[in-house]
Amino acid sequence: MVYTVTFNPAIDYFVRMNELKTGSINRSESEKLFFGGKGINVSAVLAELGIPSKALGFVAGFTGRAIRDGVNSMGIETDFVELEEGCSRINVKIRSGVETEINGQGPRIPAEAVNRLYEKLDALRDGDILVLAGSIPGTLPVDIYEKILARLSHRNIKTVVDATKDLLLNVLKYRPFLIKPNKQELGEMFGVNPETDDEIIFYAEKLRELGALNVLISMAGDGAVLLDERGEVHRCGACCGTVRNSVGAGDSMVAGFIAGFESGDCEYALKLGTAAGGATAFSDGLAKKDEIFELLKQL
Repeated sequence: MVYTVTFNPAIDYFVRMNELKTGSINRSESEKLFFGGKGINVSAVLAELGIPSKALGFVAGFTGRAIRDGVNSMGIETDFVELEEGCSRINVKIRSGVETEINGQGPRIPAEAVNRLYEKLDALRDGDILVLAGSIPGTLPVDIYEKILARLSHRNIKTVVDATKDLLLNVLKYRPFLIKPNKQELGEMFGVNPETDDEIIFYAEKLRELGALNVLISMAGDGAVLLDERGEVHRCGACCGTVRNSVGAGDSMVAGFIAGFESGDCEYALKLGTAAGGATAFSDGLAKKDEIFELLKQL
């Protein structure tokens, strides 16, 4: 079973308009609502690919209930910790030639609620996959990723971590099954600006030396590179299409890789992940199954 954790899920409110004028009234051309957060995005694309998952995390208030019900309506099982105070956040995504985002803060998460999440994670069994993705809300301990991986370290659970800089570096000692920094995030971790494939592979190898088993580097229009647990390098070009949306593309790549790895084939997992990421980037929402497999033909 795949479990995803979204510490601060949201209702994403997408608005399209010709031009955004500050200081005046703006009229939208179209609007859409999505139930999101990086872990939920992973679960949604896994569902498209026929892989069941359970979404964990924290929700609060009427927006939290809407998120829970909305995620359930997508065919995804949920087991959120429901907070007694506050409301889950609403993020506004404005598309008007350029992308503008206003992201809410979300509710305060007390220590008692964190302990309830730990209890849910204790129910994972050997062979399960746990996906931790995204930043940590300010009301949570900054080392919560480390605490979760330490708690599960004595068990045969594959962990997938999609995070940045110290948040990612600090968990490598627990040997996560997969990490997925993009090229910019890879450079930020080492204070460099890798440009060539050789430079990217060099620093990906450093992440493996620090403990990661599989290192997947996404490079937008330049495709992706995978350094697998045997130390072998796999490259994949990008899919062709018109980018409409960058939100959730990385999460979709993670989901595609997990689904593709069910076959035990790293090459196929890399291609399916790349196709899933492209399918999200080329649409207004998250990738759909037919779009993913149509793009897979390009690879």
